[in-house]
Amino acid sequence: MSEQDFYYTIEKSAIAEYKDRGSHFIAYAFPISSKALFKELMATVKSAHPKATHYCFAYRIGLDGNNFRAADDGEPSGTAGKPILGQIDSKKLTDTLVIVVRYFGGSLLGVPGLINAYKTATSFVLQLTPVQQKQVEINYRLQFDYTTMNDIMMIVKQYNCTIHSQDIQLFCIMCIGIPRSRAEQVLNRLKDTRNVVMEAI
Repeated sequence: MSEQDFYYTIEKSAIAEYKDRGSHFIAYAFPISSKALFKELMATVKSAHPKATHYCFAYRIGLDGNNFRAADDGEPSGTAGKPILGQIDSKKLTDTLVIVVRYFGGSLLGVPGLINAYKTATSFVLQLTPVQQKQVEINYRLQFDYTTMNDIMMIVKQYNCTIHSQDIQLFCIMCIGIPRSRAEQVLNRLKDTRNVVMEAI
């Protein structure tokens, strides 16, 4: 199995805290799949901490490595978002968001202190949530006759495919995710099944 056949993400959200010279850092980790979800989660965290000084964050979404963002939210440039993203990347995670809320405690931490605080808070929170290895999938839409249902389900289960949606009637439509590492075998098996129309989505 090559690197590209699977990826790592976090299973569930978690919260961790870190304190340094009176400043209080609260780190939140969330599994996410879209920028829209990031906006919702950020709004939720802000409403839980209306008096916080900063809401710094970083996320990485998807498998191509290009969909990421890191923000310092008023902290000196490169002292918050970058260290947060660095921790996400050091664990080779994707579909992961970390927001670190800071309550200023009166003492300036300086650039090294800030980098260390955001890095440590992120490291703590990522230690609390289980990392999950997921298969990279290729999505296909299948159309088939209801009489073929059992054959299709057997292939889906045997090759550990994910069913994303299904509309089961006399004529059925099913959207499935096929593990990339086994795509050729699955597609060949499906082609051998009668009355199946397949298209990549």
